[in-house]
Amino acid sequence: MTHDKLIQIIASIVMLVLLGGSGVVGTTITESTGRHKLVYADSAGENDRPEVAVGIAMGAFRGVFVNMLWIRANRLQEEGKYYEAIELAETITKLQPRFPRVWIFHAWNLSYNISVATQTPDERWQWVSSGVRLLRNEAIPKNPNDMLIHKELAWIFVHKIQGVTDDANQYYKRKVAEEWTAVLGPPPARGPEMRDGDVARAAYADWLDVVANAPETIEGAIEEEPMVAELQLALADLFGTENAQDTLRRYAVHEELHRKNLNDDELGPILGVVEEDELDRIRTLTRLMHEPAFENAWEIYIAYLRKRVLLDEYNMDPSRMVRYTRRFGPIDWRHPAAHSLYWAYTGVERGLGRAEERNRRDYDFINTDRIVMQSIQELWRSSEVYFDFLEFVQGKRSYYLAMPNTHFIDSYSEQMEDMATRGGIATSMQKVFTSYAAGYQNFLEDAIIHFYRRGELEKAEEYRQRLITWAGRPGNDHYKDERLTWPLEELVEWEMTGRYESPSVYVNQITAALQGAFYSGLLSGDQELFRRQFSWARQYHQYFIEKQNNTTLLANPDAGRMENLPKDFRVLAGGVFTNLLESLSMDEREAMYLAAPNELQLFSYLVLERELSERMNELAEEGEGRRFDDVFPAPAGIDEFRAQMEAERAQQRDFNVNVR
Repeated sequence: MTHDKLIQIIASIVMLVLLGGSGVVGTTITESTGRHKLVYADSAGENDRPEVAVGIAMGAFRGVFVNMLWIRANRLQEEGKYYEAIELAETITKLQPRFPRVWIFHAWNLSYNISVATQTPDERWQWVSSGVRLLRNEAIPKNPNDMLIHKELAWIFVHKIQGVTDDANQYYKRKVAEEWTAVLGPPPARGPEMRDGDVARAAYADWLDVVANAPETIEGAIEEEPMVAELQLALADLFGTENAQDTLRRYAVHEELHRKNLNDDELGPILGVVEEDELDRIRTLTRLMHEPAFENAWEIYIAYLRKRVLLDEYNMDPSRMVRYTRRFGPIDWRHPAAHSLYWAYTGVERGLGRAEERNRRDYDFINTDRIVMQSIQELWRSSEVYFDFLEFVQGKRSYYLAMPNTHFIDSYSEQMEDMATRGGIATSMQKVFTSYAAGYQNFLEDAIIHFYRRGELEKAEEYRQRLITWAGRPGNDHYKDERLTWPLEELVEWEMTGRYESPSVYVNQITAALQGAFYSGLLSGDQELFRRQFSWARQYHQYFIEKQNNTTLLANPDAGRMENLPKDFRVLAGGVFTNLLESLSMDEREAMYLAAPNELQLFSYLVLERELSERMNELAEEGEGRRFDDVFPAPAGIDEFRAQMEAERAQQRDFNVNVR
């Protein structure tokens, strides 16, 4: 065999091997691109605009055609023709699904431009949530590593929904709380052990771990617990074929009904059901949910449904949610900033693994990290959420109180350190100090005045020392250096100058003052401290509400745009008092309740009665402990107060009024 012949044979063998390999790899790549929706449109749908068919027909000139459409869409937006711009954006995303700025352009028009042109909060929410779904459910699956899309999605959550610039922002916050109460259920109860930040993180992470470790398929759920099959059939017989979110919502409503000790006769009016057949189905579901034989089946089936909803409907990874909880703190997913944190930090993590010198312009770490920091700040300011899910389901305005969560204060510092130590293209110590120093300084100042107002002077002093010794603090502000040495009372009063009308400061200071009045005053037996703190909170609340009443009213005519606490101070103080009782031991609850004035006892008694009376009375009959009324005697005027609350609840207005 000649040398040339041997080379030809070897080359032929190599060619055949490579062709075979390319066939295998090509099939795998094609399957992967289809599964992850990374393919370009190659045919027009029945309802597609004519431009889609034209763009597909242009073949290699598709890009030029898309550029023309993009120029036209921008011009339409500048002219205020948002609906027409949206139609063109939809066309472009079908022709060029990996064109990130068009997705963002499209979502911005939905969430910002068109939403404010509608007439009721519910209509506005439909447009805002459409922008969220567009980025979360369509844009990110087609562009999983694009930081810009992640950043813009996070921005809608932290600015449009959690912020106060939109007249309907109070409604948005309740809609997110309602939605995620159904998806995940209420978060772990705030017992006394939750005062420890590490314990709180672990409890919230373990709560989500149940979902993250749930079976991936219904077959897996049945294999783990055979009674799941019987449960699924029973639910199908009752309600037919439901999607997972409807089942979770129904489950959440009934869990809340049970928690409030409401009987079957009260279900119909609450759920707005009058037909006897439907009432029978509801009663059957109630019995089914508390049937001992199905106890384990319910746990596994609901965890499976929650996992599938997160993966399939929200494009969110429950394992990532657990990891972020362990990293940042006890995240309550009913809070909008929880979602801005998730999407912004997901964008950062995906960018860190792909950013290089050649593509650095594709990764905006500075601004995406800034949203991460802003999200943590919002979680510390207001992520201790108390929300009446059942009232909102009934179409009422519902109780919603979002108080500071101090567990996220140190998370902010930890994130700063993490960014500073990354190095490389993502960031550097110098960039961190330059970009975030002022924000971190303001953050620590807020922590100082919060703990001071709450009466925790040692914690306030701790954060003052942290600010004084922080290496990134600007060194050319001699007046600031001098003020940091002032007595705490003078320093706090100076820091509050000009900030009394800020919504975030308002919520922080009022709730901190009330917590100090109750915890450091009542519980510690210092009535003078209680009166001083309580009076300060009442006066500041009145001042802020009066200022807000001078502003233009909005989507909800009963509240100001930045009125993030109840307008009635009695409702606010009673709510904070009752919520604080939840975090105490039984002995501390009794002591604080008995030390409180009658007006606070009235608000807390109804909740304590609902939450504790049945169990405490059962234990007392068994010889363990005292009866409920022996520990928490009914305050004077409780019958009249109960009737008043019922009347106000029955007359409560909803949010769905004309914003015009």
